Amino acid sequence: MGLFILRRTGVMIVTALCLTFIVFFLTNLYPNLEKLAKTQGNFRMSDEAVTSWLDANGLLQPLPVKYGQWLGVLPGWTRSGEDGVTGRCFIGAKPASEAAAEPRYCGILQGDWGYSRVFKDDVSTIIGTRLGLTGKLMFWVLVLMVPSALLIGVLAGMREGSVTDRSLSTFSIITTATPEYVSGVIFIAIFTSSAVGLKWFKGTAASAMKDANFENFFLPVLTISLYGMGYIARMTRASMTEVMTAQYIRTARLKGVSFPNIVMKHALRNALIAPFTVIMLQVPWLLNGVVIVETLFNYKGFGWALVQAAGNNDIELLLGISVVSVVVVLLTQLISDVGYVYLNPRIRIS
Repeated sequence: MGLFILRRTGVMIVTALCLTFIVFFLTNLYPNLEKLAKTQGNFRMSDEAVTSWLDANGLLQPLPVKYGQWLGVLPGWTRSGEDGVTGRCFIGAKPASEAAAEPRYCGILQGDWGYSRVFKDDVSTIIGTRLGLTGKLMFWVLVLMVPSALLIGVLAGMREGSVTDRSLSTFSIITTATPEYVSGVIFIAIFTSSAVGLKWFKGTAASAMKDANFENFFLPVLTISLYGMGYIARMTRASMTEVMTAQYIRTARLKGVSFPNIVMKHALRNALIAPFTVIMLQVPWLLNGVVIVETLFNYKGFGWALVQAAGNNDIELLLGISVVSVVVVLLTQLISDVGYVYLNPRIRIS
């Protein structure tokens, strides 16, 4: 197991480097850099002024050099001017003596995630705050989504073809077929709009960032949960149906084991192997789902920060968000693989 995890960690590092390099390449295309220069300076800047601004900020260096500096494996750039020395590793112009005392390496590996030119704050601070808000949202989504989906799937798969199975399967298909931006708008129109009259939820998701309660936090949680709930429930139902027709289940029935004991002691563990993988894969999906829901409900979390960074061409923040997203996806896949082995003893790692 240790060697397996070590190998997977090595593959994860290579994958993370490849994915972040692709994002770095796309965000550092010249049209994006030109837009950044005009946003920070003047939209009527000439081409010469744009080139001068980009060169003064170290953005005209070769792409591998900039990527190495961003990672922290190459020393950061410095420029000498009339006001002093400017560089990647410090803010503002400084005398040559003070600039020489600053660290030469300042990248992701050193914990320096860059500076957001839009939010006027360190990228690490922004991501930490927004990721904490999204983490709270994702936690309550998983608390609502996973047990509900497993319960629906198990109940539907216990008696294939029954009225209960058909009703719960129809509900699962409907929730999966309804995207978040549709269900979210419907919930807002029905439960918060004064036009309909069902003002059950008076709070707003923006207020939930400081003080989350049932009234201001349930609708965004429900919106995300419903979409993922149907998918997990259908996978659980299919797995449960397959297990209930297995030979050892028939043997247990012939021995006179009660139906509840058959389900709980024999069928449930094997039926949860496939849904476990699906549940772990829902975590990366939640990062995509929160982008829509947080924007729709004005909940300023990780997804909202991604939209703001993309809309305002905030390159450093986009790169920081991409690192977090890649790490979350790769870690959840590793946990899924390890957990799959423990749930299914027939699998052996060679």
